[in-house]
Amino acid sequence: MWTGPAARQHAPVSPLDWSLFSAYLALIAWIGLSNARKSGSTSEFFVAGRSLPWWAVGLSVMATQASAITVIGTTGKAYEDGMRFAQFYLGLPLAMAILAFTLVPLYHRAGVFTAYQLLGQRFDGKTRLLSSLLFLCQRSLSLGVVIYAPSIVLSLLLGWSLATTIATMTSIAVVYTVAGGIRAVVWTDVAQMVLILLGLGACLFILLDRFPDGASLGELHALAEVTGHTRLLDFSFDPKDRYTVWSGLFGGTLLFLSYFGCDQSQVQRFLSGRSLADNQKALLFNGLFKIPVQLFVLGLGVLLFLTFHFDRPPLLFDDQVEAELEQQAEWQPLSASFERALDERRVRAEALLEGKSSDPDLRAGYLNANARVQGLRAEAVELARELSPSYDDTNTVFPYFLLNRLPRGLVGLFLAVIFAAAMSSIDSELNALATTSVVDVYRVHLVPNAGDGHYVTASRWATALWGLLAALFALFAASLGSVIEAVNAVGSYFYGSLLGVFVLYGIPRANGHGAFFGLVAGMSAVALADLGGHVAWLWLNPIGAVATVSVGWLVSGLRRGD
Repeated sequence: MWTGPAARQHAPVSPLDWSLFSAYLALIAWIGLSNARKSGSTSEFFVAGRSLPWWAVGLSVMATQASAITVIGTTGKAYEDGMRFAQFYLGLPLAMAILAFTLVPLYHRAGVFTAYQLLGQRFDGKTRLLSSLLFLCQRSLSLGVVIYAPSIVLSLLLGWSLATTIATMTSIAVVYTVAGGIRAVVWTDVAQMVLILLGLGACLFILLDRFPDGASLGELHALAEVTGHTRLLDFSFDPKDRYTVWSGLFGGTLLFLSYFGCDQSQVQRFLSGRSLADNQKALLFNGLFKIPVQLFVLGLGVLLFLTFHFDRPPLLFDDQVEAELEQQAEWQPLSASFERALDERRVRAEALLEGKSSDPDLRAGYLNANARVQGLRAEAVELARELSPSYDDTNTVFPYFLLNRLPRGLVGLFLAVIFAAAMSSIDSELNALATTSVVDVYRVHLVPNAGDGHYVTASRWATALWGLLAALFALFAASLGSVIEAVNAVGSYFYGSLLGVFVLYGIPRANGHGAFFGLVAGMSAVALADLGGHVAWLWLNPIGAVATVSVGWLVSGLRRGD
């Protein structure tokens, strides 16, 4: 027996929903603005006077990663592909351990405000400027994707246009980041990480409640195993395959070394701890707990896939696109075929849940039925792409579930969770963009001798400006496909080359000319590799790093004494 509505019936946004959401906004505003009085100097605004406890820094870092992209994009990826995306994180613990005992001590001893100041001290001004400009370019593009992801949910729920939703989201983050600097960012992130974990835990119980009575987790796992959704490790070696053990260990490790060691949005938190030991603890804390959290989120996506075996799903999860397609002649026969395929898949899934998952005939029948469902959905997606070439259904699977299957009151809770996930990423990235703009560009090349208060004011204006630019880019982020892939693909274009410059930092013979031209060579190599389309984006990280180090080492040898 099917459960849940066959048609779209958005859960009403009740007074209780709005009360919960309003309480969340009030809490975040109070935390952010209460720290405004402590952000009057550059040291306070940029690194909170280097006074934050390790656990707050660690939770803030986790909150930044547990963005709306994680909540929306990762669940959508797991719905389509299963647990394979977890291989992306295989290199994270190793990367955290390496950074904790290499770059973090260097940052601590140097007493810098940004990662790129360190390069300037070791090399020269042109290397510092180029690396900071590359960060500003990469992070502003990624921030647009981070803003776009939660705007999908909010625009669906509130009935607002995407542009209005993006403007509202960005404005809220800008206000308290402008007021309180990095201290406001970290303490609001701590509160938001707690809310995110509570919301994801509640989602687990909601999903489990949608299954037929008596279905155990073991039986559900066996059903997911038949389609390969529980497959975690892939040892094949194909440079075009995005998610394998090897791409995770090599490409992923380099990506995380770059992200946490060279990206100002992360480094700035590790510059704000009370001591070197606290900064190292925050890194190791993240390395220890990030993978379990990510596996949990992916598991929710797999449960969502199983839920729609017994809770009738739509042909497309975007109701606006589906409403347009319903007017086309091809839609009605496609929809009717989909309904029949769903019925067959449900019957065969129920048979497997009865403990017969090892029966080869039942497994084959279920796989054929599931392939039929997925094939019809693929046809619908192709029709949708005739209306919008960049249409990607994975970004709307989880929002659809939240808006159509949650009881009254929980809609407000998850609206707050999506907001929290978004704010925890937007605020830190805005602050990092402003800090780098002022410390590495404005103060060095434009206004070098102003007072401390002038640079704090400039940072506040820079925060607002970057918020405006990121919001504009968010309007175009829909064309990038799956948001969880888009944000990491953008990062991979830059991260390997930036990591290569920091590797050169530790090579005694390397000099400023080598670092600068190595960085140019690394970006050029990545551009050529991506243009050729011969490798998946995770492999862009080692390509950029190797090219930067190799060319930097050679040029340094040719220009010794410079």
